[in-house]
Amino acid sequence: MRTLGRWIRRTLLALVLAFLGYQGWIVGQVLWWKWNPPARTSFMNLRAEELESRSPPVALRYTWVPYERISVHLKRAVIAAEDDKFVDHEGFDWDGIQKAIEKNQKKGKAVAGGSTISQQLAKNLFLSPARSYLRKAQEALITVMIEALWDKRRILEVYLNVVEWGDGVFGCEAAAQRYYHQSAARLDPTQAAHLAVMLPNPRKYEKTYGPRLAAHASRIQGRMQYSEVP
Repeated sequence: MRTLGRWIRRTLLALVLAFLGYQGWIVGQVLWWKWNPPARTSFMNLRAEELESRSPPVALRYTWVPYERISVHLKRAVIAAEDDKFVDHEGFDWDGIQKAIEKNQKKGKAVAGGSTISQQLAKNLFLSPARSYLRKAQEALITVMIEALWDKRRILEVYLNVVEWGDGVFGCEAAAQRYYHQSAARLDPTQAAHLAVMLPNPRKYEKTYGPRLAAHASRIQGRMQYSEVP
């Protein structure tokens, strides 16, 4: 029994050290990305594997642009569509989460998320689209790290540069070139609203952008003037 007890204690200690080591590595990455653009994110790596397995292989499109070279219309549109309390919360919109829970309970399935831009960024940078309580807990930890170490301007800058905007299309510059053949700096309010409403399911909406989504984009465009950007 003593041998078993020692083995259990050592195993638990090893697990705790591994967990702390992983969290430390994440903190290091977050600190590095505070000043440096991510070369690749977890989501990009997953999509790149899918694209490279196709015949013929497809190249992933991703070009980093600084905050000043992103249209203010896109910044306003994405905040209006994804997280209208972005500049005020500390990573979590508790009212939005509660509303999402109530909506999911009413529908009997997951139809709403309630994730903030900060949470979505945490997932994109380090995790995967798979849903589980463990992944959600890790997402929350990373969100706290990002909010503690970055300001809102940096969070929005990185998010707009790395979020998925279509099949193999990552970031606002690649999206602007893909859909409008121009730079992200030149996007007008209509184009910005169009791109913003694609974010919940970009690979689907790049193929089926119907009247319902167009109406949503029109509503977002009407709300953009009230969006506060960092």
